[in-house]
Amino acid sequence: MGRSGNLPRSAGETDGDDTGCTVLHVDMDAFFASVEIRSRPELRGRPVVVGGMEGRGVVAAASYEARRFGVHSAMSMAQALRLCPQAVVISPSRGAYTEASRAIMAIFAEFTPLVEPLSLDEAFLDVSGAIGLFGRPAEIARQIRARVLADQQLTCSVGIATIKSVAKLASSSCKPDGLRVVPRAGTLDFLHPLPVTALWGVGDKTAAPLHGLGIRTVGELAATPLDTLRRAIGVAAGEHLHALANGRDDRAVVQRAPEKSVSTDRTLAHDLQTEDEVARELLRGAGEVGERLRLNARQARTVGIKIRFADFTTITRVRTLDEPTNSSATIHEVAMQLYRELHLDRPRIRLVGVKAENLRNADEPTQLALDFPTGSPRAGMPRAGALQASAPEAGAPQAGLERDGTRADGPPHALPPAHSARTLAAPTGPVAARDHERSSRRRDRDAAAERAVDALTARFGQSTVRPASLIGMGRTANEVTRSLPAASTPVPSKSAPSDARSADQRSGSSPATAAETVKRGRIAAPTPD
Repeated sequence: MGRSGNLPRSAGETDGDDTGCTVLHVDMDAFFASVEIRSRPELRGRPVVVGGMEGRGVVAAASYEARRFGVHSAMSMAQALRLCPQAVVISPSRGAYTEASRAIMAIFAEFTPLVEPLSLDEAFLDVSGAIGLFGRPAEIARQIRARVLADQQLTCSVGIATIKSVAKLASSSCKPDGLRVVPRAGTLDFLHPLPVTALWGVGDKTAAPLHGLGIRTVGELAATPLDTLRRAIGVAAGEHLHALANGRDDRAVVQRAPEKSVSTDRTLAHDLQTEDEVARELLRGAGEVGERLRLNARQARTVGIKIRFADFTTITRVRTLDEPTNSSATIHEVAMQLYRELHLDRPRIRLVGVKAENLRNADEPTQLALDFPTGSPRAGMPRAGALQASAPEAGAPQAGLERDGTRADGPPHALPPAHSARTLAAPTGPVAARDHERSSRRRDRDAAAERAVDALTARFGQSTVRPASLIGMGRTANEVTRSLPAASTPVPSKSAPSDARSADQRSGSSPATAAETVKRGRIAAPTPD
């Protein structure tokens, strides 16, 4: 994606002849920072930076007040604070961003079914079928901006054009809180003065050979012979960028297919070396992945982990489950199994990730697995669909090792021997029935805890709940949760009165863990900053 920061900007509305301009690109303004400021109005007008605070923390988003100091996303937090020492730094509230995004996308869908989300905070809309109902494209854009502001107290910028690539550039050029129409007849006049790096798909690697040819603007790119571009940046890239530079983009707005996977990873402020440290980080990741699955009514059959060492070697492991799940407790349990099977000896780990894939809708019926009695010829055979997250045979190159995106031939760390898949040898009798009942009760308690976590996160933000704090004294979050009674009262919804959190604020208590929430049977609120 081109870098919108390179675009000349003119906030406000730039209307024009929108005949045939049925593609809208809606982009929320400083989305993460704006969501945080919405919940903390006292920060309005101050430089706000969202991201990790310590060590290797990076900027996830910055308000426009912070951007004036040169702060931008993907910058190290240390550099951001050097540029803007007075910035207010806030840890990301991912649940709040997801919830706001869902509400915004639902508003878009009220105007047209042809909505193509690009991320949580931006989407393409094809409004060709909505003109008769809502008016011309520019008027539809105004209605969308007004609805988003009224319903979500957030602003967005909208680009309107005949093709996707120009609509995206138009929305970037009118930020913040703007609207811009690029008429069909004025497409090239809009495009050609722009820097070539503004084009969709021109990053540093592509820009270098273009600059070597003396190409600095989109107009210069459009005038360059196609054969020259093919030799410089490749056939596919050359043809694609030449078409965009000349105002041609055949890509239609299409509804995005359901996600095939959900993942999260985090680079740590300090290298991890102990299993307890990794367990805490895997719990954080499992909590986030499980929350996103539940929020989207999805379940996963496959759970995986990603471990990156201090030398940037990366290991990935996955396991397919017997039954799909969206339980954070189950995801964490499987992730811990995968990690322990690596048999690492005090490694130095800089990144930990958790993923869930092979997704399905949560309301889809589940085909029950067949159990065979002990002694049956089928007992002891691997269950269908149970994948092994195994390492290669001794002496063979290790699979799953990557360095800078490529597979490595050998491991720098001790890796696990291959392990056997689970089998169908099914215990019978009263012991098995009792174990099954205990397992069912445990799942119910885990689910109650996770519902409490989801409600807390949605109401008060991600910082309210700290899953890693559930690990202590050698006990995992699962073990802590299993020991708790079920919630005695329902968790209030987002529309609950604000008095629900006054007791905690008066007492000066710290943010509640999921375990504490379920144990007390009520909502707990974060302490004031």
